[in-house]
Amino acid sequence: MTETTLNTIPAADAEYYSVGTEIHDNKANTDLPIERVWPDRQFSAMLVNPANRRKITVIVVGTGLAGGAAAASLGEAGYNVLNFCYQDSPRRAHSIAAQGGINAAKNYKNDNDSTYRLFYDTVKGGDYRARETNVYRLASVSAHIIDQCVAQGVPFAREYGGLLDTRSFGGVQVQRTFYARGQTGQQLLIGAYQALERQVAAGTVQMFARHEMLELIVKDGRARGIVSRDMVTGEVKAHTADAVVLATGGYGNVFFLSTNAMGCNVTAGWRAHRKGAYFGNPCYTQIHPTCIPVHGDNQSKLTLMSESLRNDGRIWVPKRAEDCDKDPRQIPEEDRDYYLERIYPAFGNLVPRDIASRQAKNMCDEGRGVGPQVTEYDEDGNERQVRRGVYLDFSDAINRLGKHGVEVKYGNLFDMYKQITAEDPYEVPMRIYPAVHYTMGGVWVDYDLETTIPGLFCAGEANFSDHGANRLGASALMQGLADGYFVLPNTINDYLARHHDGKLADDDPVVVEAVATVNERIERLLGINGSRTVDSFHKELGQIMWEYCGMARSDAGLRKAIGLIRELKAEFWRDAKVTGAAADLNQTLERAGRLVDFFELGELMCIDALHRRESCGGHFRVEHQTEDGEALRHDDEFAYVAAWEWAGSDGKPILHREPLNYQAIELKQRSYK
Repeated sequence: MTETTLNTIPAADAEYYSVGTEIHDNKANTDLPIERVWPDRQFSAMLVNPANRRKITVIVVGTGLAGGAAAASLGEAGYNVLNFCYQDSPRRAHSIAAQGGINAAKNYKNDNDSTYRLFYDTVKGGDYRARETNVYRLASVSAHIIDQCVAQGVPFAREYGGLLDTRSFGGVQVQRTFYARGQTGQQLLIGAYQALERQVAAGTVQMFARHEMLELIVKDGRARGIVSRDMVTGEVKAHTADAVVLATGGYGNVFFLSTNAMGCNVTAGWRAHRKGAYFGNPCYTQIHPTCIPVHGDNQSKLTLMSESLRNDGRIWVPKRAEDCDKDPRQIPEEDRDYYLERIYPAFGNLVPRDIASRQAKNMCDEGRGVGPQVTEYDEDGNERQVRRGVYLDFSDAINRLGKHGVEVKYGNLFDMYKQITAEDPYEVPMRIYPAVHYTMGGVWVDYDLETTIPGLFCAGEANFSDHGANRLGASALMQGLADGYFVLPNTINDYLARHHDGKLADDDPVVVEAVATVNERIERLLGINGSRTVDSFHKELGQIMWEYCGMARSDAGLRKAIGLIRELKAEFWRDAKVTGAAADLNQTLERAGRLVDFFELGELMCIDALHRRESCGGHFRVEHQTEDGEALRHDDEFAYVAAWEWAGSDGKPILHREPLNYQAIELKQRSYK
């Protein structure tokens, strides 16, 4: 990357952003062989003795896999932990119906898996846009997660002999995914929550359910607490500590329709961003290929089904558009296009999510989609009718394994599908279509998971991710638990050993100012007194994001989207109807506050996608593709993390590049053929 490239931007982009200095991760010693970087950091990090930990308070925001594991681990270590969640009890918002599994390099099937192969697969799956050191650490601690969870009693699936069972997930050729019947994520959470509640009983963790973080408190350049709103009483209150950990998940709900629970939002991370935390790679959004297709205009959530279905289900569409109306059972084998097996013979149905999703879109764009026609709007606002679905067919698996064998593996998914669609997948092929699922962008962190604000740490999906431009299936659970159980408890010590000033007084100027900021924001929202519902604005924002910053992006489309978002945001502040009162349970107010942050985030996502003139992973620019339609990276220009700095409501975001230097792995074009 040349100096010229680093310091200049295309003239057409100058109205959207400016460029700042390079940023680097200085916590990992990259002079060492990659397998020694994490042990070295663990040893060099300062420790806090057990008696002193009792004097130190840490705030953990979020109670998903990363937040729950972090709060439990820090409480167990002896710190005083304040743990916040907006739900009525600790839980996760990310794809709460996810069945999936969790990856670990244990080589149980003796199929040549290893720490290095998991590291390699993750970097390759992320299209070489992740930081090497972080990914290798993730792979190396992955095996410990399984041991930790088994010890907690997580009921992983087992083979007849009692050994833990595994299966394959997209983008790999090994079987490293451990799973539980039902919902793996929920089962892993139960393990984490048992550890968490043990610490609540011991008095080291204090839970604040139904509390939403609305502001970050920063004093002398360091994070010292948060301001929360009690979502039942409306009370706005400051909580201060020696350090703050954000583990608040991703921001997929900027699209309105996503696989996440509706409450999942970006506010905690965005409040931190506005206070000085850089936001990394916001444009990288993962589209999950195995979701139940949209079935109406009034949906607020898309139903995710486990990617494990792709182990045995075969994906196809009719070869001829005129067959799309037919009952799939009446379409003979020779008239079916098993397009993933055709295009990617080495990986077939198990190609990574971004590739499987994009090819499903391509088939439907060709007019070979299946299922009912749904209304869409093109870039010019013209209405069109399109079939958005492809078949996921288990007839071969039923013939091979028997109905009972398929039921043992996927029975809960089949039941869910039948309840939603009124179709029996044992008799008729499932219909699936991609939907927004995971976000690889997030708050920028260094090797210690510390943000650009000292004392503010970020874990799990909320940080800018170990996954690069795309996430391999079953790796979200792995990162959340790795960060919470094994990384953060090792790295936060180093900060706390140096900085432990105790809680701030309620009348400290920075505390008073932070509380006043939240109250002013609430009053402003309630004072709009317009005519249009908050959800209608959110739905329109989602449509803009899906059309122009979804599975395919273009220069013209992104510029148009930025203009549309700015117009919609201005209309919101003129005409939104935020009903109810501040000092009360008020879900409309909650949604309005989150939506305001989604407006700003959505704009930055489009700016990030505009500036990145290449295709990689979950970011596909139509101007940058190979002859056969695959993602075309430009490593000479874009081998970096884009870390964005807030420059004020009226300022242009500032781009800070973190160069990605690959030493342990060769940088090359991805191929799954």
